[in-house]
Amino acid sequence: MISAGLDVRRIARADWEWISAWFDDAELDRWLGPMDQEWLEHVLSDREGVQLVVESGEGVPVALMGCAWDPSGTRHGVTDIAVNPRLRRSGIGRQSLAAAITWDAHPPTDGWMAFVDPDNDAAFHFFSTAGWSRQGLDDGMHRFCLGR
Repeated sequence: MISAGLDVRRIARADWEWISAWFDDAELDRWLGPMDQEWLEHVLSDREGVQLVVESGEGVPVALMGCAWDPSGTRHGVTDIAVNPRLRRSGIGRQSLAAAITWDAHPPTDGWMAFVDPDNDAAFHFFSTAGWSRQGLDDGMHRFCLGR
């Protein structure tokens, strides 16, 4: 496990090399892939949310998290979270999620939500153990919430 503090920043074009290598991992590719140049261009130009890189104190990427901002400020959304495949199931994902949702450049919000595919047991377990409450099914997906 990474013991140093975590840093959060916006994705940069230079991140593409390690991101594309992470998505050679079958589990990441299955749930979040495929990643391609079109995805990269979209997240680099998105103004309705942000793709964040979470790094160890040594500057090593440990997680990648997408956020969709709610203009009303009621509840922002976690659109995706990918953990460095070598660090999977180490606890760094929960630490990264906590760091990313408290990033100081998010617009103000009262809470967060995430949607999980019913077949994605790992993601279901992840949000459950991270303290997010399951709010039932919404359009066929498990809805998890944090905050008001």
